Amino acid sequence: MGNEYVKAFRMQLKPGYEAEYKKRHDEIWPELAELLKNAGIREYYIFLDEETLALFAFQKLGENDSTADLASLPIMKKWWDYMAGLMEVNDDNSPKTVSCPEIFRL
Repeated sequence: MGNEYVKAFRMQLKPGYEAEYKKRHDEIWPELAELLKNAGIREYYIFLDEETLALFAFQKLGENDSTADLASLPIMKKWWDYMAGLMEVNDDNSPKTVSCPEIFRL
C-alpha cells in the first residue's frame, strides 16, 4: 500500500459517558467518515482503558495525508462541538490529546 506511517495519541473520557461515546462513534456521520478517509487516514482505532477512562487512538496514515488540515474544516469543528461534553477538550472543543511515541514494533 505504499509508504504508510502510524500516529498514536491519548485522550480522556469523562466518567459516565462510556456508552454514549461508543454510540456516537458507532453512528459516525458518513460525511465525516468520508472526510477522514479522504484526508489519508487508512485505518483509525480508538481503545478505552475502562479503569482510567483513557482513550488510546491509533491511526494508519498514507504518506501524503492531509490530516493537519482537518482542524480548519466546519464538519470537524461540528463533531468536536458534538463530542465536547463527553471528554476533556481545549478551548475550541478539540479533544485534548497527548502524543504517544512508538517504542516497539514487531
